[in-house]
Amino acid sequence: MDLQLPFVLNQGFDALYGLVIDTYDTDAGVMTGHVDVTPDHLQPAGLVHGGVFASIAESMTSLGTWVVVQEDGKTAQGLSNQTSFVRPILEGTIHATCRARHRGRTTWVWEVEIADDQERLCALVRMTIAVR
Repeated sequence: MDLQLPFVLNQGFDALYGLVIDTYDTDAGVMTGHVDVTPDHLQPAGLVHGGVFASIAESMTSLGTWVVVQEDGKTAQGLSNQTSFVRPILEGTIHATCRARHRGRTTWVWEVEIADDQERLCALVRMTIAVR
């Protein structure tokens, strides 16, 4: 399947928080995307809610896996999401870069870097995706 990039997720949960896939190199296993911060993304202290970071990683890596494995009639869904928060984002744009580190028959493992507009690392995520 070829994604027409940028790919705006315009339905479901991803549409609620505004996920956009900017690039995806299936051969290299690298995907980038972004979310523009709005007041709806903030927790009471004014920081982007950690669940937004985890959701970005989950959605992008599940999609990135599925785009490849669906050609063989398989599906992909998140199995494990381990998110470490390094620095808060208060405004601007959330930038995500996902790299496939393992592409197995039954699981894929991805590393996701979440950054702010100044390209500072804000979160690191390790995602394991089940392939069925």
